[in-house]
Amino acid sequence: MIKLISSSLIIFCILLISSCQQSNEEQLTANKELIKKFTELLNNKQFDQLNTVMRQDFKRHSQATAEMPKLNSLDEFIKLQEGFLSSISDQKVTIEKLITEGDYVAAFATYSGTNDGSLPPFPATNKYVELKFLSLFRIEENKIAEMWVEWDNIAFLSQLGLFPPPEAEK
Repeated sequence: MIKLISSSLIIFCILLISSCQQSNEEQLTANKELIKKFTELLNNKQFDQLNTVMRQDFKRHSQATAEMPKLNSLDEFIKLQEGFLSSISDQKVTIEKLITEGDYVAAFATYSGTNDGSLPPFPATNKYVELKFLSLFRIEENKIAEMWVEWDNIAFLSQLGLFPPPEAEK
């Protein structure tokens, strides 16, 4: 009888652990899908639907945008994206790799587009740019709560012919 109870208990524990692992794997997959949906909405300029994947109190951090190193809401993020579109109207993000751990998703991606609008303080160059960048997302309650994003501004400006900076007209 004790052997039967012990065997049943062991089988129960194995099933419980397996169930927890499966649930965790499902959540990690769901987190990746959330980032893919976020990217799709950005690429399609569907900013009015970002609230389906992002929290209203969303935070964005980046040293690459020194004038606005941190954003504190979804509305501020949308305004930033609209500003990016005024400089590169055909912008596109292509995800190369997603890695998940707990509530975090790391993304290695490519940003591309044509600089067809001013990029203050520079006028439009009409040059195509393709730049690798890294992002880290924190997921809370199945929505993006926070994002850290970094890229190489010198590589970006160099592709546009803006670095080294053009000499001032005399």
